[in-house]
Amino acid sequence: MNQDKMHLVNKIFNNETIRTVWDKEEEKYFISVVDIVSIISESKDGRKYWNKLKQRLKDEGNETVTNCHQLKLKANDGKYRMTDVVDVEGMFRIIESIPSKNAEPIKEWLAKLGSQRIDETFDPSIAAQRAIDLYRAKGYDERWISKRIKGVQDRKQLTDVWKDGGITESKEYAILTNEIYKKWSGMTAKEYKSFKGLRKESLRDNMSDIEVTLADLGEIATREIAKSKNPQGLKENIKVAHKGGNIAKVAKNELEKEIGKSVITKNNNLNYEYIEEKKLVNSSK
Repeated sequence: MNQDKMHLVNKIFNNETIRTVWDKEEEKYFISVVDIVSIISESKDGRKYWNKLKQRLKDEGNETVTNCHQLKLKANDGKYRMTDVVDVEGMFRIIESIPSKNAEPIKEWLAKLGSQRIDETFDPSIAAQRAIDLYRAKGYDERWISKRIKGVQDRKQLTDVWKDGGITESKEYAILTNEIYKKWSGMTAKEYKSFKGLRKESLRDNMSDIEVTLADLGEIATREIAKSKNPQGLKENIKVAHKGGNIAKVAKNELEKEIGKSVITKNNNLNYEYIEEKKLVNSSK
């Protein structure tokens, strides 16, 4: 399996993230086995449960285990590890080996998953609508959703301009993004997330509508200046990123001057909070 020809498209089942990749050549999904097994078995250690089940299936001569592939997927701690994956059909067979009340709902979810990506290929609006519906389900208002969806489009236009300026490495994109953030907010994206009490969660999804607007303004301004100046290479593009970020900074400072308070807030949209190191507890936030 050539992972370079696969697209990571994590899916949500009952608020649980299931790591999933789309194979462009085979036109099918491959799903993290341990993620599904953890949900169905309700085990505290899904990986350990899967290892025992895999050995039992292997001893029984089950072909599903033989057909398991491994891909490098991102774990909860942010590190990438080799992870067992199977296609939808193989996942159904594994589920049959696990006695659980959660089996039927996950089967229905998998059945829909099988045709979902093909449908989206013919009608991309399906994917866009799914994103909107997910934001609504999480309680975001329509104005915020509209800004967020437009921000995604604006971001793509910016990265296209950067690409024309010789920016090709993901590390370089991250550097330029951080330069814009630092200029208007005084923080890198990582520092901003920490400020809001976030870890792996999306920063933009936890911004207020004002913060989203400023982030978008910084990137749009950077894009337009880059289109005008045509900077080449990382060094020149950093200078432009500073200029774009400064435009957002001026807007932020003017607004704060008028309202008498900072528009950068620690508020987030989480319904939990992190306690100590890796512990999650419910919160009334």
